Amino acid sequence: MELIDSRQQKSWLYLFIGLAVLLNFSGMFVPVMGPDGALYASIAKNMVLNDNFSDLMVQGKDWLDKPHFPFWMTALSFKVFGIHTWSYKLPGILFILVAALYTYKLAKVLYNESTALWAVLILLTAQHILICTMDIRAEPFLTGLIIASVYHFYRCLSREWILHLLLASLFAGYAVMTKGIFALIPVAGAIGGHLIITKNWKMVFNFRWLLAVVLILLVMLPELLSLYAQFDLHPEKTVFGKQDVSGLKFFFWDSQFGRFFNTGPIKKTSGDPSFFLHTILWAFLPWSLLWYGAVIRFFKRNFSKPSGAEWLCISGSLLTLLIFSVSKFQLPFYITIVFPFFAIQVADYIDSLNSESKFKNWRIVQLVVGMLMLVIVAVLQFFFKPETLGIWNGLFILGALVLLVIVSVTGMEYRNKLILQLCSIAIAVNLYFNLVYYPKLLTYQADSEAAFWINKHNPDGIPVVQSRIGFGFALEFYTRAPVYFFRRDEPEALPKLPYLFYGDKSAVDDLAEAGVPMQRLKTFESYRISRLKPKFLNEKTRKQTLDTTEVVLIYGNIKN
Repeated sequence: MELIDSRQQKSWLYLFIGLAVLLNFSGMFVPVMGPDGALYASIAKNMVLNDNFSDLMVQGKDWLDKPHFPFWMTALSFKVFGIHTWSYKLPGILFILVAALYTYKLAKVLYNESTALWAVLILLTAQHILICTMDIRAEPFLTGLIIASVYHFYRCLSREWILHLLLASLFAGYAVMTKGIFALIPVAGAIGGHLIITKNWKMVFNFRWLLAVVLILLVMLPELLSLYAQFDLHPEKTVFGKQDVSGLKFFFWDSQFGRFFNTGPIKKTSGDPSFFLHTILWAFLPWSLLWYGAVIRFFKRNFSKPSGAEWLCISGSLLTLLIFSVSKFQLPFYITIVFPFFAIQVADYIDSLNSESKFKNWRIVQLVVGMLMLVIVAVLQFFFKPETLGIWNGLFILGALVLLVIVSVTGMEYRNKLILQLCSIAIAVNLYFNLVYYPKLLTYQADSEAAFWINKHNPDGIPVVQSRIGFGFALEFYTRAPVYFFRRDEPEALPKLPYLFYGDKSAVDDLAEAGVPMQRLKTFESYRISRLKPKFLNEKTRKQTLDTTEVVLIYGNIKN
């Protein structure tokens, strides 16, 4: 049974998809959040300013952690539009829209147009997708590339496969150049799992997969050549505290298998096998409980007779979840890359609930979930007390709530009504986050606030020296003046006097006690906003959690 049974209801769906697209753009002017987002932004900025697109540099040092593709896309945006907050976020948001497009195309091939349109709407209103389009990292790129590759590889199963194989390999190669070869797990899991479970052995052993491997390696050549040129040709460079580090070995082994087995240069001491199972509960809101229901229903219906089912989405998502869960590297945003699979599964599940009696319990559960989301926002507003709410932002949020009321009283089909109600709630909640909460939260990111102040009060472009090594990437990204880095063992790396010095208050006090001639200019309230705690979120106790950073003018020599 089709989810949409009238032209009017399809118009409602198109309207909400348009609103969901706009919602994903609503955080693009919020300052880039550190540490990761600001780190990636500063790397791309250095590429453009130094006209060097092969070397990854962080705070003046060679950097070996992530591959190049997201930085190349961001650097291209900087080249075209200039270096701004919105031009940093634009490529990531566009790749989420690529994910939405290919979610539609895959769901339409597997099921029908109605399911495909619902899947797009579910994906674009999932909570962590909206977080990812505000706090851009590698995952938005990866989400679009993976689902695009899966779609084209699936189309390779037909007779007209050559063009699809080329496109699938291109997207897969870009995915590897975004996160490493483990990015192929959801792709191989989806296609391989589907073929093996449905016992399509002829296609499992088809030569075209070997051809795909060759094509993916060809696509990866720019990445491999860049790593070789920056690291393998320079064994004298110190990376991870040692010399003779191979960029190619790190790319193929240490950054992937080394993390999985916890034997690489970057280690984690603990991990929770259930981490992603409970992370999904909030990260895929308001659709998370429906996803669990969809998985249970899928296995009940298809476990005994697997050959007649579509296994792409379930095998691609669950294999990825399994690999992530047994690894000690567990961060919430990792799970975003399989949200397109989740969205298709939920849309198909909703399609199966083809009578009001089947849907009754879900209607109650999901409305409770939606109301809890609104209550959480109200509680956050009460305690956090951001002055950024304002009239216009309040009107936008109120408009989403009015839309909720209109949908509720409109005589549309029961499933459409509930889903559009949930979408209205997701829009209201995330308008609050992107227009009210995050803009206030980012005022406590002292590194970007200091950069804004320096840009305004440093018309002569006096160099800036930063002491917050390994963290304060937002200062480097946002400051228009040249930025240097204060390392006591590298006094020769400092600029000529005078210059501005930025660091924690303790670092400034140490310089003052050493007798360094200086003029204190400005202090900033600082908090590690990526690690929120209730005491900080409560306006009454926030002062107790804040640190202080300072900008000072140095006009005399720093003594070692």
